[in-house]
Amino acid sequence: MKKGLFLLTGLLFCSVLIFAQKPAETESEWQKEYNLRIKKSVINGVYIPKDLNDALNELEKLVDSESKVKFKWQDEEKVVKNLYFSFGRWIQYNWSLYEGSRLSVYFQQIGVTYPDDIAQLIITAFHRKLNKIEIDFPGLAKHFAEKRKEDHLKKIRNAKVIGEFKKPKDN
Repeated sequence: MKKGLFLLTGLLFCSVLIFAQKPAETESEWQKEYNLRIKKSVINGVYIPKDLNDALNELEKLVDSESKVKFKWQDEEKVVKNLYFSFGRWIQYNWSLYEGSRLSVYFQQIGVTYPDDIAQLIITAFHRKLNKIEIDFPGLAKHFAEKRKEDHLKKIRNAKVIGEFKKPKDN
């Protein structure tokens, strides 16, 4: 039994190595791959939604009824926070928000550029849809874009100066 399991594990590992896509080695190779990815409707066998409505419709199909009921009755802020590291990561990984996909480009075009924010926005919108509450997509997009900008400015303000250099005067 252990020998068979070991052999199966070895074969799976070897097939991953053989069929795994080689990462881009140059900026131009990466850009070429990215340009192809953002046009695909399926990446790694997973359907990639084209926009928020398509994503919400896809979640309606993917999430089972029992989970929808549990999700629906939780407080919006808490459910987004509690499910971020599970459901949110699933969204980021499967819909290729970091590597680039047509969904990530859609959100970038409306000012939501950070994959974590995109996942949280989708979770929030899904919760609102299930509860038949107005999604207010422009308001959500603005909220996440402003939140990211505030976080960035806060980091800049709190950054520690490690040294100052003065340009020598020309003689």
